[in-house]
Amino acid sequence: MRLEDEVFLRLEFEPLLPQQVVAGTPVTADLTLASGGGEETAGLWSCSPGSFSDVEVRESFLVIAGRATLRYEDGSEHELGPGVVHEFAGGERTLWTVHEKLVKAYWIAT
Repeated sequence: MRLEDEVFLRLEFEPLLPQQVVAGTPVTADLTLASGGGEETAGLWSCSPGSFSDVEVRESFLVIAGRATLRYEDGSEHELGPGVVHEFAGGERTLWTVHEKLVKAYWIAT
């Protein structure tokens, strides 16, 4: 078994709230890799294709695999794909449209 397969087998599925889902049946999964006493968290997150709305926390992430479009409430859009780094200040209202299963490494500060 490859290391990446072993890691992805440990992802814990987290259902989206029904009111978040805009299109399709996106399913998310998460694996916490490190936690700094509740103030910082690092991990892996994955989402299957579909669209959903979210309110973001203070986070930086690196897309490892997949493809998505991230749209902000003001209409601006960002294309996400492997190697793309993105940051949220926290509180942004977003619409995620996942085109290909998305996997990102994230760092959250609360």
